[in-house]
Amino acid sequence: MSDTVKIGLIQASNDVHGDEPVEVHKEKAIEKHIKLVNDAKNKGAQIVCLQEIFYGPYFCSEQKSKWYDAAEEIPNGPTTRRFQDLAKELEIVIVLPIYEREGIATYYNTAAVIDADGSYLGKYRKQHIPQVGVGNEGHGFWEKYYFKPGNLGYPVFDTAFAKVGVYICYDRHFPEGARLLGLKGAEIVFNPSATVAGLSEYLWKLEQPAHAVANGYYVGAINRVGVEAPWNMGEFYGQSYLVDPKGSFVSIGSRDEDEIIIGEMNKKLIREVRDTWQFYRDRRPETYEEMTSLLP
Repeated sequence: MSDTVKIGLIQASNDVHGDEPVEVHKEKAIEKHIKLVNDAKNKGAQIVCLQEIFYGPYFCSEQKSKWYDAAEEIPNGPTTRRFQDLAKELEIVIVLPIYEREGIATYYNTAAVIDADGSYLGKYRKQHIPQVGVGNEGHGFWEKYYFKPGNLGYPVFDTAFAKVGVYICYDRHFPEGARLLGLKGAEIVFNPSATVAGLSEYLWKLEQPAHAVANGYYVGAINRVGVEAPWNMGEFYGQSYLVDPKGSFVSIGSRDEDEIIIGEMNKKLIREVRDTWQFYRDRRPETYEEMTSLLP
């Protein structure tokens, strides 16, 4: 296995008005992202990550049961299967964030991880679920209406090219899970997101470089672009990036363009950083027990 791996991060706008049927959103967005994944492969990407719930708008801006119809089973749903075929064809790893339905009506914000031979390796379910208003129009990140908190822990997936962890959007504000992914051997952690200016932008280039440094791995941060009607609750400001274990930006995308951000991760650098900063050796978990008992 090579020490260098090309990473592709896909940021994109949603091209369909939110009032359109769910099926129209999914068809148009899936078609668009299949092309973008092919383009990423042509640029040399070996691992590709898409944005949070890539196949439609950020519908959590409102609270309507219409959007439950966007959810699918994982791995037995049609979108996971379609991208398994694509991963096999292109011989790339795909991190695929979609809306998951389990059983009759239990819903999660999930990312499936598909290996370069098309095999399904498993999934991560978003652990931290926000319920945050934005502006004065009643819009916001109303995710508790749509998602249960994840119940699968913090898995790390041993893919053909690297050991991959996933942390979805709001998760990035919580350092505990980021550390667990490092303890489980992640070499790169992807954070597919949907986040708007005026709320989180001042944190965008602070938190995840800090996770990369504190845990000695690469982070791929993905954010969509544009303003989505009819909610218009803010600008999704893009600027998806790959950051290395020193906290240095390897590559970064534009603020407002559909784009494939390509960056190279180097596993030798991970080892060099961890040999210099022995955070895993020097941590004191036996002194942290209060974290699980203190309230609030």
